Amino acid sequence: MDVPWDVLAGHGGSRLLWTEVPASVRARTEAFLGRPISRVESRPGGFSPGVAGIAIADDGRRVFLKAAGPLPNPDAAGIHRREILITQRLPARAPVPRLLWSLDDAQTGWVVLMFGELTGAPPQLPWRRAELERVLHGLAELGEYLTPTPVPLEYAGDVTSSGLLGNYWTRLAAEQSTRLDDWCRENLEQLMSLENQAPAALAGDALVHLDIRADNVLLAPDSVAFVDWPHARQGAAWLDVLFFAPSVAMQGGPTPDDVLALYPGELPERRQLLPAVAAIAGFFTWGALQPPPPGLPFLRQFQAAQGDVARGWLAHLLA
Repeated sequence: MDVPWDVLAGHGGSRLLWTEVPASVRARTEAFLGRPISRVESRPGGFSPGVAGIAIADDGRRVFLKAAGPLPNPDAAGIHRREILITQRLPARAPVPRLLWSLDDAQTGWVVLMFGELTGAPPQLPWRRAELERVLHGLAELGEYLTPTPVPLEYAGDVTSSGLLGNYWTRLAAEQSTRLDDWCRENLEQLMSLENQAPAALAGDALVHLDIRADNVLLAPDSVAFVDWPHARQGAAWLDVLFFAPSVAMQGGPTPDDVLALYPGELPERRQLLPAVAAIAGFFTWGALQPPPPGLPFLRQFQAAQGDVARGWLAHLLA
């Protein structure tokens, strides 16, 4: 698939300007800060169709702001509400952003999250071995910090229309999609069987991020932090490294098998690994075939590239 590198690197959202946020919402945000905001330096990474960037008050104070309203994507505000629910309960010792304040404005439909300034920068792409190893060690530690989960949430293995499990291979089979490649069509029965085993395979008591990729990681000289938590669920701690692995290969890093070989945490046995990888491959394959969400014109290309890697990984495991 011919996908532009900026899309592969995770630059696919339609960022809004802080001045496009309703004046009443901006005023309430500044009231909490106690100072006017001079400017907001937008951060391009990720797929959020809203405001995301460093807000600088007129006295020099810096915080990180995320904000979304009804447009351009009607689901974005709900995603931010979920992130508030999760981030406000993350333990202080975990390598995650600190939520300072939030606003859910019923009148305008806008939701704002304010974090302490996030230090560090995303990993360099294509991936460098030393940085990848730091992230994988950070992921293993994250699993320890968040087991048992500090936030009661639905399970990663719950079948929902938008979750990691959504009977995606079964739905693709029912549609008789002509856009599936030959390998998928020839192996649909086995893929559906593995998909049915996935709920039990993904079971666990950790809080898992389920959207770890380079643009959701910040590397500082002495720390690794993981940001953007709205998709978190409860499940096996090793799920995050499995979900992370296709994006690493897609962004110029080693193969998923090599990523897992570098991971210092516990990994599942093959009987759990296969259903999990099948679920991940189904998630990306299905998602890539859907229409682009409003305000996210490149999300489907990003998912398709990860799906290509995940299917190749699954085919290798099944060979």
